[in-house]
Amino acid sequence: MARRDSRADILDEDPFRKQKPRVHRVHARQAQDGTIHFETGASAKMNPLFAQMMGLAPQQPAKMHKGSIWHFSSEEKKHLLLATAAFTVALGFMAVGGIWGVGNFGLSAWFIQFLLSMPVLLLAVGPAFLLHEIGHKVVAKKNGCWAEFRADPSGLRFGIFLSFFIGILFMAPGAVMVAGLVSRRQNGHIAIAGPLVNFGLFLIGIPLWGIILGLTGAFEVSSQGSMYLVGGQLIWQKMLIDAGIFWIGANLILGLFNMIPWGPLDGSKVKDWNENAFYATISLFGILVASWLFLGIWNPETLIKSIAEFF
Repeated sequence: MARRDSRADILDEDPFRKQKPRVHRVHARQAQDGTIHFETGASAKMNPLFAQMMGLAPQQPAKMHKGSIWHFSSEEKKHLLLATAAFTVALGFMAVGGIWGVGNFGLSAWFIQFLLSMPVLLLAVGPAFLLHEIGHKVVAKKNGCWAEFRADPSGLRFGIFLSFFIGILFMAPGAVMVAGLVSRRQNGHIAIAGPLVNFGLFLIGIPLWGIILGLTGAFEVSSQGSMYLVGGQLIWQKMLIDAGIFWIGANLILGLFNMIPWGPLDGSKVKDWNENAFYATISLFGILVASWLFLGIWNPETLIKSIAEFF
């Protein structure tokens, strides 16, 4: 008895085999004016606004453009700038404990610490967010898709308000919108690119910040507390140390969070493509985060300080 060619699953599922729920592939059609119309099996049956919020539909029609995989349209640059600015403000509020931090710092000291924390966290966490999204974009374009980042204004507002009132950062700044016909394998490669970028930044950050902090002698300066401005003196060494710590920690946490196999997160797409790749990746991030935050086996400050001592 002849067996079904597995390649036929790209076009149609096997009607005689019990199917498990899978992530819907993206299907696209191009109109005569060049506009790309695309939808998934899920977004076609739900409210358009909800589908957009869940990352299953674009915020506006996608128009194909020509150029290298590093091409960024003017519209995409605006969205990246908006998301980065809002993300930085939310990080600043998180660093001072939100509005409740006023009681600990005093209003003037709270505001100064908020202003000084933003550039520190932008330097530390900004690459984790931006390069994660660019990783998705580059791999998607390598697979022949249209791909551009689009910010989610409602997600940005929610993240800023939450960090201001509670001091906790939870934000959905936006996502790379992809249009094109892709297989599960290609879709998995596009999805896993972001977390792998974060893991690469984590590895690079250890020697990079060790060298920077070693050459600047930042660890040689004793600083009490977490304030960056003490007695009118800017404690730039403390700012550099915090930047290195947040760089390492943020990339691990962002990578782990995005590997959760839920909804529009990367983990669900990776798991749909290859369960071995999914479990290997999420386990790698999970072990590193658990051994740091829960078991106390290591921490970013001690790690980079051990390297800084050589310089």
